[in-house]
Amino acid sequence: MAGESCPDGATTLSFTNSKNIVVNSLTSLNSQLYHIVVNGCQNVKMQGVRVTASGTSPNTDGIHVQFSTDVTILNSRVGTGDDCVSIGPGAESLWIENFICGPGHGISIGSLGKDANEAGVQNVTVTTATFTGTQNGFRIKSWARPSTGFARNVLFQHATMNNVQNPIVIDQHYCPGDKNCPNQVSGIKVNDVTYNDIHGSSATEVAVKFDCSSEYPCTGIKLEDVKLTYGNQQAEASCANAEGTVSGVVRPSSCL
Repeated sequence: MAGESCPDGATTLSFTNSKNIVVNSLTSLNSQLYHIVVNGCQNVKMQGVRVTASGTSPNTDGIHVQFSTDVTILNSRVGTGDDCVSIGPGAESLWIENFICGPGHGISIGSLGKDANEAGVQNVTVTTATFTGTQNGFRIKSWARPSTGFARNVLFQHATMNNVQNPIVIDQHYCPGDKNCPNQVSGIKVNDVTYNDIHGSSATEVAVKFDCSSEYPCTGIKLEDVKLTYGNQQAEASCANAEGTVSGVVRPSSCL
């Protein structure tokens, strides 16, 4: 949603309650709000999409997907002032491959849990992605309030992080601007999330952060061959209410 000080703008391209959509070699420049929205759709294929907006332009998500199934995004590049891809409630069977993000807020599942009764997100794969100078790399975010939603069966793999502030983050106390925060416990259940072959550099000391719900801890988190550095120092990992396993070489040292 637009900020309090910003008027609502126009979404450049929106698909609603549609099937069998193909978007090929589309360029979207400086949208007022979201660039591309997929809502309530089935069997969507996007390839060769280019999205460009200022890194300081709020609420200009590149591609937003919600309440949709079987969505594929291939060989695309997004630079914007918000999420490169945002995956909202009800998104299922989403495949993103060969994706470049930056500037922007990364690839985000969420925000989830804004509503008490909410559809979940499941079966999401992001493979072969590059993030440069972004606020986040792979992020899952939920509001700290009761909700029926969930995020499960997620695979993030084969990614390069170049000076990314939060390369790997689960934030279940999401509250933009720290204004009117619900300050409750997130009801969103985060399960079975795998991070495989993620490497590169963090712009902050904490390169891996799992800040999960105290009532519904994150479970089934897997770190496999994750190598993240912070300048000439060792990066750190931070965990709260997160359970999982580690395999291969993992740096920073896991806190799971």
